[in-house]
Amino acid sequence: MAPSRRRQSKHLRPARPLAAGHASSVVKTDGRWVVRPIAGASAVKEYRCPGCDQIIRPGTPHVVVWPADPGLGFVSGTEQRRHWHNSCWTRRR
Repeated sequence: MAPSRRRQSKHLRPARPLAAGHASSVVKTDGRWVVRPIAGASAVKEYRCPGCDQIIRPGTPHVVVWPADPGLGFVSGTEQRRHWHNSCWTRRR
């Protein structure tokens, strides 16, 4: 009998890095962050901005931010990614 060619469950595979396309690295007072801009046309879900605690509505350009170095207990920084209004992220120190 031939060996099975079924793919391993995605939950058992190692985490893949988030496609960072046009992401840049930014240093703030609390560490180094990866910042990826999201165009309004690509924003299709609602998110809550941690800077102002308001909803980022679908169609609103914003940024996705995650730590460049994962915190303790995290496999990658992408597990800690958050969506921010552009102005809230810019104001953050």
